[in-house]
Amino acid sequence: MIPDKVPQEDVYHAPQDLVKGAHVPNFEKYKELYLKSIQSPEEFWGDIAKDFFWKTKHTGKFLDYNFDVTKGNIYVQCMEGATTNICYNALDWNVHQRNLGDKVAFYWEGNEPGDELKVTYRELLQQVCKFANVLRSLGVKKGDRVSIYMPMVVELVVAMLACARIGAVHSIVFAGFSAESLFERIMDSQCSLLITADGFYRGDKLISLKLIADDALQRCRDKGVPVEKCIMLKHLSKEQPDSPAGSPSPPAKRPCPDLQQETPKDKVRKIRPKPQVPWNPEVDLCWHALVDGVSEECEPEWCASEDPLFILYTSGSTGKPKGVLHTVSGYMLYTATTFKLVFDYQPDDVYWCTADIGWITGHSYITYGPLTNGATSVLFEGLPTYPDMSRMWEIVDKYQVTKFYTAPTAIRLLMKYGSAPVQKFRRDSLKVLGTVGEPINPEAWQWYYSVVGEKRCPVVDTFWQTETGGHVLTPLPAATPMKPGSATFPFFGVVPAILNESGEELEGPSEGYLVFKQPWPGIMRTVYGNHQRFEATYFQKFPGYYVTGDGCRRDQDGYFWITGRIDDMLNVSGHLLSTAEVEDGVAYSTTLETELKQQVREKIGAIATPDYMQNAPGLPKTRSGKIMRRVLRKIARNERDLGDVSTLADSSVIDQLFNNRCPTAV
Repeated sequence: MIPDKVPQEDVYHAPQDLVKGAHVPNFEKYKELYLKSIQSPEEFWGDIAKDFFWKTKHTGKFLDYNFDVTKGNIYVQCMEGATTNICYNALDWNVHQRNLGDKVAFYWEGNEPGDELKVTYRELLQQVCKFANVLRSLGVKKGDRVSIYMPMVVELVVAMLACARIGAVHSIVFAGFSAESLFERIMDSQCSLLITADGFYRGDKLISLKLIADDALQRCRDKGVPVEKCIMLKHLSKEQPDSPAGSPSPPAKRPCPDLQQETPKDKVRKIRPKPQVPWNPEVDLCWHALVDGVSEECEPEWCASEDPLFILYTSGSTGKPKGVLHTVSGYMLYTATTFKLVFDYQPDDVYWCTADIGWITGHSYITYGPLTNGATSVLFEGLPTYPDMSRMWEIVDKYQVTKFYTAPTAIRLLMKYGSAPVQKFRRDSLKVLGTVGEPINPEAWQWYYSVVGEKRCPVVDTFWQTETGGHVLTPLPAATPMKPGSATFPFFGVVPAILNESGEELEGPSEGYLVFKQPWPGIMRTVYGNHQRFEATYFQKFPGYYVTGDGCRRDQDGYFWITGRIDDMLNVSGHLLSTAEVEDGVAYSTTLETELKQQVREKIGAIATPDYMQNAPGLPKTRSGKIMRRVLRKIARNERDLGDVSTLADSSVIDQLFNNRCPTAV
């Protein structure tokens, strides 16, 4: 499961000053706690649960489950009989019991340099209570689903915590998604309310969010399932002097022509005014008017452990997104614990996760994990490359960020511009670096470690999924020596295994399907409205295991390496080979093409020689790494109408694939 000892050579160790104060200071302590979490989960998690508020204590087994479809329905139950409220633990508990009311919860950094705001825990609690009261006044009650489609502003956190406070289930949709994607998610979760904003800028690009939201709402009406109300935040449109206040975020400095009246200067320049924000008085409500004068006191709804907390959609192989459902108590415990230990959180830290709250990373490691620990975080609206390539490191210095968490995609992008934009800033506050979203290649890891962290910051390369709720394979900064590109070892309570195609567990150095043998508190509970799909997707292939859908390799030292999605794997003579192992990084040329064809002739036979080979520098993938095969089929047929591609991580690969398309007859 985990090795008795770790290698001392060809690995990277944390600096001693970090080790001294770490929550898990060495590998022996990690091993001790890990074994306790597996052998005595009630005691392990029970100790952690003492740091949280429970209206009633749990009375049944701490964790009860069935992972075997041949033995009945799949289920996971955590802390049966307990009641709590995650918003209360994230805010009230910190303000009233831990005396953190004046501590900064978020430094908000807008898209434009100079747009900034800080919000304390007390201020955030007041804003959440006001908006929770608004939701209750609109008839939103425990169990109702609320769709949230907002930019990265403080009000997004307010909206999700207000839902959690009254027991409503939030369904956040990434603000870069299309009207069709929003419509699909609203329909699937049967939301009665949509919360959105007028618009926002992503770099230089204006996103007219309300226009997109209205398109989605019209599609709902066309299907005979109208959304009753839509609350709109004025983020870009200017407040009039007599407009009600109540919003913690300032308007962005960049003027928005789509959202403002024609000015005298426009008339002089003969610029045609652009449309105002569309407004339907029967449906639309103004956030600022709603919260004006509302009470800052709001009694929380006490929720059972397995009450739903949120639905978050992840792409499915059938094309219809899956609504991953997470519940209250287990998710709260797991995100709080992973945040605290994986980032070795200390009370004076300033933490920055660059993800969007529209993804699971933002749910777990911008909102719930940091807030339940009383942490101070940076909330960033913009892009890492706007207005220049130094923006991230400027923000690190500005707020003295100590723990930094970003995606390999962003690291590789910034690598292209070299070390100069990084070295314009000191970055001497940094202590721990993290990566999330996909496996990081060793070259990017080395650049991140050497250039950004100056070889003094451990890198926690975290593997997890929307479905897992939090980190499942990860280094711990002081406890586990690092190997570039490896997800290292399992987190507490997680029992991984590697299976072959026949479902047999492989021991020692091996490669195959990554599965988990038992649940941890934060694992998903079902696919919303479709438990059969939940069972078929994650448990049917190998009964008795949760199947991640990822390939994995375990090396001679027991370290785990994620090799990619199983649908990216090549099955050769019963052996699973990842595309990463086949791809060798050589520049494409006609000479290479000839050599590859010759290899096929020699190793397999002339009959298997490909007629055409296409240079594909990248594939159309979602942000979670899944290949959009329907898009590949369209490109193969030279069909330019690709449908909705708003979930693409990098849309530029589409042009590359069309340009390099083989001249085949279709």
